[in-house]
Amino acid sequence: MATSYSGLVIWGLIAVIGVVTFLIRLSFIGLFGYLDEIPTRLERGLRFVPAAVLAALVLPSFLTLDSGAGGVALDRLAAGTVAGGVAWRTEDVFMTIGAGMATLWVVRFALLPAL
Repeated sequence: MATSYSGLVIWGLIAVIGVVTFLIRLSFIGLFGYLDEIPTRLERGLRFVPAAVLAALVLPSFLTLDSGAGGVALDRLAAGTVAGGVAWRTEDVFMTIGAGMATLWVVRFALLPAL
């Protein structure tokens, strides 16, 4: 896919975005270097960052453009649901991965071709 922007403009944008991202991260490191204690409100908000990042990374894998089920990949959704349940009950990473992958393979290769 071609674009009307020159290579110099694209590389300039990449550099600017990289510098801005670096400065945002550096600002937190610098800010917390001057504080003796993190404010309670900020600490409460930061507790939700890992869950939000995980959701942002995982959710797009459940949604697809070429699925016949309204944009949802049923095999991945089933595997993610089972893996989430196993993770909640056992809190074991390897059990979660194993259960999710086993469910994905069973649904993808045994159930979906039959439909």
